Amino acid sequence: MESVQRLNSLDRTNKIPLMIIGGLFFIFGFVTWQNGALIPYLQMVCQLSETEALLVTFSFYFAYTAMALPSASLIERFGYKNSMSLGLMCLVGGFFIYIPAAISQEFSIFLLAQFVIGSGMTLLQTAANPYIVKIGPIDSAAVRIMFMGLMNKGAGVIAPLAFTAIVIGDFAGVSAVTLEAMTDVDKTATINALSDGLIYPYIGMAIIFTILAKLLQKSPLPEISLEDNDGQNIADNSPESKSSILQFPSLILGALTLFFYVGAEVIAGDTIGLFASNLGVVNATSLTSFTMAFMLIGYALGIALIPHLVSQKTALIASAVSGFIFSLCVVFSDSQSFIISEVLWGWANIATLPDTITFIALLGFSNALVWPAIWPLALDGLGKFTSRGSAVLIMGISGGAILPLVYGVLSDAINGQSAYWIMIPIYLFILFYAVKGHKIKAWGFNR
Repeated sequence: MESVQRLNSLDRTNKIPLMIIGGLFFIFGFVTWQNGALIPYLQMVCQLSETEALLVTFSFYFAYTAMALPSASLIERFGYKNSMSLGLMCLVGGFFIYIPAAISQEFSIFLLAQFVIGSGMTLLQTAANPYIVKIGPIDSAAVRIMFMGLMNKGAGVIAPLAFTAIVIGDFAGVSAVTLEAMTDVDKTATINALSDGLIYPYIGMAIIFTILAKLLQKSPLPEISLEDNDGQNIADNSPESKSSILQFPSLILGALTLFFYVGAEVIAGDTIGLFASNLGVVNATSLTSFTMAFMLIGYALGIALIPHLVSQKTALIASAVSGFIFSLCVVFSDSQSFIISEVLWGWANIATLPDTITFIALLGFSNALVWPAIWPLALDGLGKFTSRGSAVLIMGISGGAILPLVYGVLSDAINGQSAYWIMIPIYLFILFYAVKGHKIKAWGFNR
């Protein structure tokens, strides 16, 4: 495949750094997409409403807004490798906070743990994403990011399944519906058993991530210089003529697009289990894996087709249009029908899902190519502003905190299925950035 060959030839001298960062992206995915299993899990353990349950996502992604600029300052002071190692240790701190949270079943402590973990992820992401963009030629950046996406979403497939198997174990068939049908004694015993199942896995994760942080510090990961012009030395659009990152419209619009995109990605990945649990679907905590599986398919197609068969811009447009269509299908489909999943994978003896749930999973396919397209487009031409620009883009990840919470409020106010109307304006804005927004080089829409 041409894209794979381009990656191999262009980045041959950077294979070890790429492998190390690829491992970090696997960690990003494993930690991030546990949330899809944690939300219905904590809804049961802490007896939460849908809006309260989605505070799990809010506290995690709010850290991306609160800690993005401090993370950029840390990177500028300590460098990329040391900052990534520090980010891993921050994750360890969050994992340990889960222990008293599980013992007490106190929701506020769970939220604190999520914020600490989100802070560690913010530092890791602020360092790793521009590193992948800048470690090789800009024209192959999207391909490198798609490979990182394969690692990230591959972990996203594994994480909910691992969480369900290890943490929930024999109670995998329990849902919010079945829990409410139990007697008070059985309900209390089940909740206690679910809570206790969280302790040892998180102790194990804390130990593993401590070792990884030490290994990363000793790894041959080189520092990179971002003090370049990316070839943008044209008149007033060169980085030297700018005094603030706010003077780069394609960056600011890119951050806003990421805000909407991450909100859509998190809604598709983290609410599928919550919505399914309220429908009484068994193994609801594992359903994020379906969304991640479709994202993997999207990444694989992107690597195969971009750029020699499909341009990056066309792929981004297709992502926005398909997301718009699948969102309408979520709203109008029949939650009692299983025909779509029967056609797509029922023949492989994989458990089928209601059509509404299937269309939520299919949003993963639409979302796959958005992230790798936005980063190189938004960072192109920033030169010395690249690390700060990366922090601004990372702040856009706060969409994962706010938009799922808006979905939760809508779900409680109307119903879970109709609340997916929130996805329609999201994909329309992504379409705008694909067609127009990324081309804007000066405010006032002067290019």
